[in-house]
Amino acid sequence: MPSFSTTRRVRHKAPQMFDLVADVESYPEFLPLCTGLRVRRRVASGEGIETIVAEMEVGYKAIRETFTSRVTLDRPRRRIFVEYIDGPFSHLENRWTFEDTDSGSDVGFSINYEFRSRTLGLLMGAMFDSAFRKFAEAFERRADEIYGAG
Repeated sequence: MPSFSTTRRVRHKAPQMFDLVADVESYPEFLPLCTGLRVRRRVASGEGIETIVAEMEVGYKAIRETFTSRVTLDRPRRRIFVEYIDGPFSHLENRWTFEDTDSGSDVGFSINYEFRSRTLGLLMGAMFDSAFRKFAEAFERRADEIYGAG
């Protein structure tokens, strides 16, 4: 099963980075392969935890796929957990962590996934792997745009 994990030190504070990643509606503006996103449901369960069910459309050239996931935003613990619900995968799960440092924060990102179709996995697997490796960079660039590069 393909997986990727990284931790990046960024100049922005953990709450800012959490807010940036939690703003799923903005993903099509800057995230590689993300061509559309629609929030189907948003529920606040108290204690700073919110659950979102969202449909994300991803595409590369002529290939377009839509998948649904449940996103748990755990603001007090500065964690985001994404669970796959429906679409072209047999499995998809990713986690974000945000820890303050003296000069900004450490942002952790991990993902593991498997396509339901072997053919789709062969067609899109390399592109997904490349895109996931660029996700952390895309969020860091977005943070610089929103919060300033200095």
